[in-house]
Amino acid sequence: MKFKAIIWDFGGVITSSPFDAFNDFEGSNGLPKDTIRTINSENPDNNAWAKFERNDIGLDEFDNLFGIEAGLKGFKITGKQIVRLLSGTIRPIMVDFLLSLKGQYKLGCITNNVQSDEKVKAALINDASRVMKIFDHVIESSKIGIRKPDPKIYEMSCKSLEVSANECIYLDDLGINLKPARTLGMTTIKVIDPHVAIAEVKEYLNWV
Repeated sequence: MKFKAIIWDFGGVITSSPFDAFNDFEGSNGLPKDTIRTINSENPDNNAWAKFERNDIGLDEFDNLFGIEAGLKGFKITGKQIVRLLSGTIRPIMVDFLLSLKGQYKLGCITNNVQSDEKVKAALINDASRVMKIFDHVIESSKIGIRKPDPKIYEMSCKSLEVSANECIYLDDLGINLKPARTLGMTTIKVIDPHVAIAEVKEYLNWV
C-alpha cells in the first residue's frame, strides 16, 4: 500500500505520557494508582474532562466540576492541579523522526487538549509550539469543539491533508482513539514504546 500521510496524537506520543505524571502525583499525595484515569473514564463523553477538551467549559468550571467528581469518590483533587500535569516531556527521538519524514509524507496531528490559563500556557507553549510547526496540519479538540474518539475529527484531518483514510498511518497511545481511525480505514499503531512505534512506521513505509 502506498501511504501518503502519517497522523499523530501529541500527548503520550510526541511527548511522554501524562499518565506517568498522574501516577507520580498520586504517589506523592497518597492516592491509589490510576485514581485520575478512573475519574476521567467514567461518563467519558460528558464528564468534566470531556467538556474541558471540547472547550464547553473554562478552567474555573473544570476545576469545580472535577473537584466534585473526585469528591464523590472520596478524594480531594482540583482540576487545576490536573491541568498542571499535562505537559509531558518532548521525546527527541519522535521529533527527529518527524523531521526525517517531512517533505516525503503529509504530516498531521490530532490532539485532545485544553485551553489553559495563561500561567500554565506559558509553561507549556514553547517546546510544544516548535514541534507543532513541523506538522502540515494540526487539529486541536479545544479549538474545534470535537474530541477523539469522535470519527468526525479523523475525517476532518484526512480532508485537510487531502488524502483518503486508507492512505494514512495513525499513531496514538490510547486504544479507544485508534478504533475509529481503524474503522475508517487507517492503518493504526498503538504507541507504548516510541522506539517500537517508529520501527512499525518504517516497516509500513518499507524503509530499510
